Amino acid sequence: MSDGALSETALLASLRDIRLPSDAAGGIFAEIAVAVGAAGMCAIGLVLLLRLISRRKVSVDPPKLQDHIAALARGTDAERRVGLLHLLRTHAPDRFAELKPDLYRPNSALDIQQLETEVARFV
Repeated sequence: MSDGALSETALLASLRDIRLPSDAAGGIFAEIAVAVGAAGMCAIGLVLLLRLISRRKVSVDPPKLQDHIAALARGTDAERRVGLLHLLRTHAPDRFAELKPDLYRPNSALDIQQLETEVARFV
């Protein structure tokens, strides 16, 4: 270091002369590995940024109970019964709990029309 103040041009010139020693650990292979790693990280960052930008906002309205009932009407009786029970359990768990003991009894009086009227009360 010098005792006097350096001029701006001398300071900038000395900054340009800063270099790593040529006999640094790893040599040219380390520099190539760093360059490949930096390029890979930039590529991953760019892909993530493009993916974030190009993501579409899909506004999906939740299906209504009426739509579920209409979709169940196209199935078989067993499918309709199971579907209606699922809807009843979702929308009226207390009523489902009342009907649950009758579900597993042989010759249960619980028919599809009764289930449809139970679920239709919540439409």
